[in-house]
Amino acid sequence: MTDLLRHIALCNNAVLPGARLPFRIGAATVGWVLPPLAELLAGFPHITAGDHAVTLAADAASTLPAIARSLAERGVMRWRNEAFDVRATPNGPVLTTIDRGALPKFGIQSQGIHLDGLVAMPDGPHLWVARRAANKALDPGKLDHITAGGIPAGLTPWQTLIKETAEEAAMPADLAATARPTGTISYAMDRAEGLRRDLLHCYEIDLPPDFTPHAADGEVESFELWPLPRALEAVRNSDAFKFNVNLVLLALFLRHGLIVGKEAEAIKAALF
Repeated sequence: MTDLLRHIALCNNAVLPGARLPFRIGAATVGWVLPPLAELLAGFPHITAGDHAVTLAADAASTLPAIARSLAERGVMRWRNEAFDVRATPNGPVLTTIDRGALPKFGIQSQGIHLDGLVAMPDGPHLWVARRAANKALDPGKLDHITAGGIPAGLTPWQTLIKETAEEAAMPADLAATARPTGTISYAMDRAEGLRRDLLHCYEIDLPPDFTPHAADGEVESFELWPLPRALEAVRNSDAFKFNVNLVLLALFLRHGLIVGKEAEAIKAALF
């Protein structure tokens, strides 16, 4: 395994189903839960917990937010006060919502956006790199994209991109609207908070040299403009970037020809 491939392996370390049971809303499987959570869920109305699945009645799907809130109050999971849509498939209908903090415990897929912010310089393309604030609950102090964030309930990836670029980088909406989609990346990862089943909607934007991002919401400590090869070396030789940012950057390096040959072929096969 190359130094770059290890990031892909790390983000795909979950074995499904493994010890987990399907979590269903009616007949639709929306997540995966471990037996201890299945036992707790069995105590809620409208939930049937058997040996092979945990099922919330379809006509009681609207009770899921309250169930998650009750579990958070018991200390089972962190409450983030951010509602996310719950779907059985990425483009399927919204069945209900759940707090963002409950997504990993339920193994429900989360969707987010990641933006590569590029600046053309005389010595080649540069990348805006953000450092996450030290008080972030997840991955404090890690390096990040100029903008990245989860897609809240009711918003599309594009709407989230416009919102997050304003909040995280003080980017005007007309500038953010020049971003272009570059694809999606998904993974299933076991972490301390639970099962991360994430779908990342990836974008790239060419920024003018006179634009300097600054954090409007306090989630970012600082920004630096790096030559693209420096970012590649950081990904190759360290864990400085937030775990999933590495995957989006690998796709960026491939598009810009910084990874070539057999290594590029191996990364493409593992990433997409």
